[in-house]
Amino acid sequence: MSSRDSSTKTPHRSANAGLKGRRILVIEDSPVVGPFTVDVLADLGCEVVGPAPNMAAARELIEDSDFDAALVDVHIRGERAFPLCELLCAKNIPFVLTSGYADWQMPDKWNERPRLNKPYTVEQIEAALGPLFD
Repeated sequence: MSSRDSSTKTPHRSANAGLKGRRILVIEDSPVVGPFTVDVLADLGCEVVGPAPNMAAARELIEDSDFDAALVDVHIRGERAFPLCELLCAKNIPFVLTSGYADWQMPDKWNERPRLNKPYTVEQIEAALGPLFD
């Protein structure tokens, strides 16, 4: 077993107990990033809702599921995810925006939202989500 393989099998010891048991919606269309994010959140003690790979699935999960926060990819299959952000705000659900693009152009109202640049690490996810529950 390579060192890379063994590191993916070792659970991360979360310093942020506030994430344990939190239900996190993952809105992510990448077949690589989505499962990685699910695994990281599980290692942090979170329960994962999703991942939602497209706008329709994300909208349905937002409307019909109970969760505490969301990780929202800004670009979902060629569309901007800002309508989903509106739905999350209407339900008072905090969220972190994610993107693999260097260009973070977005409406001013979302500029102050926490962000994660992809690729992100366990520690970066923990650091972004943790303050949502302080």
